[in-house]
Amino acid sequence: MKPTHLRLRRACAAAAATGVLIAAAAAGSASGASGAGRSTPASAAAATPTPTAPTPSPDADTGFTPLTPAVAAQLDAAVRRVMREAQVPGVTVGLWAPGKGSYVRSFGVADKATGAPMAPDLHVRIGSETKTFTVTALLQLVDQGKVGLDDHIGAYVTGVPNGDRITLRELAGMRSGLFNYSMDGDFITRLEADPEKYVSPRQLLDYSFKHPVQFEPGAEFDYSNTNLILLGLVVEKITGRPLHEVITKDVLGPAGLRSTVFPTSPALPVPYAHGYTDQTASGKVVDSTRWNPSWAWAAGEMVSDLQDLRSWARTLATGTLLKPATQAERLKTTPMDIPGAGYGLGIFDVQGWIGHNGSIPGYEVLPVYLPSAQATMVILLNTDSQYKGQEPSTLFGEAVTTIVTPDHVYPGHKPVAPKTG
Repeated sequence: MKPTHLRLRRACAAAAATGVLIAAAAAGSASGASGAGRSTPASAAAATPTPTAPTPSPDADTGFTPLTPAVAAQLDAAVRRVMREAQVPGVTVGLWAPGKGSYVRSFGVADKATGAPMAPDLHVRIGSETKTFTVTALLQLVDQGKVGLDDHIGAYVTGVPNGDRITLRELAGMRSGLFNYSMDGDFITRLEADPEKYVSPRQLLDYSFKHPVQFEPGAEFDYSNTNLILLGLVVEKITGRPLHEVITKDVLGPAGLRSTVFPTSPALPVPYAHGYTDQTASGKVVDSTRWNPSWAWAAGEMVSDLQDLRSWARTLATGTLLKPATQAERLKTTPMDIPGAGYGLGIFDVQGWIGHNGSIPGYEVLPVYLPSAQATMVILLNTDSQYKGQEPSTLFGEAVTTIVTPDHVYPGHKPVAPKTG
């Protein structure tokens, strides 16, 4: 059976079913970049350890393992293993924790045709991480008293099944019951046939609304991109401005994000990594860099880079742009479909890591923040092709956190055993 996989991946890829380097933050920390899977040390100290050195115990107060040269070597080996197993062209991994150091490495290639190396300053499409920006824009309007989380979507958008009963809170929390348009067979067929074609938000809703609702509002958790298309339309109606302008001015500006964009065309800001996907009619891997992301819109159209995602992960988790009470509402999670994971309002908490992942054909990102250690992890890669039914970003997140935060392993499921022989 051919999977209906031309879609933005589920919010928590943890449930697979579902140019400038950072200086070391402290003595002994590791920072560097690499190409073609070779890690170039930032200092002689970073070049001395062997990958077989045991990982130091995590700090008792924060649960975060200091990023010593020995730990950096272990991380290098773990990242290379996942790359090899999952056949990932290029990946960048960033870790930062106060007093524990930093680790920034790029491995592999950003462009398979030219062999150009992956690098920390490259832009990538961020898929469902876009949801965090759309919901933040909505919550800012809540703070301004222009909309209420318990307003019904039917008051803003006509023709929504159960629109007089589904609240904006339920849309943001993935509990609306509306069918996910990106799982519709016609949508998938048309996107496979012409992935460079523009698709409007209303067309996306049409794919969803031809299906019956899946359950009563609020009754279950079910990740649906349809929810975010509706919230994007709400933001536009209340502000009277296009969503990309609202997010650029009201979210990106105050957050100080200068390399993040909500594009209005398939073009990517330079420099950028090429993206590769097997989400094609034939199943063959192709370069999807110039595919039109309009079909993801408020659910997944945006572009960013490592440093902006590092900053945004902390801003998102700590609620810098929102009133404390609103942030508290955002962080109220309901159970997802894996132990130790909950979904709030356009945000998740997975084993203590707060944030959101993103996947769109050719790219995946995982920017998350661990409040107990004030630590940030950002992983970005230029493929979304799954390995044994799991998102590659999840595999990297698991490999990294097993080493640096063994009490907070993302996503908390049993690790995939390394291949032998």
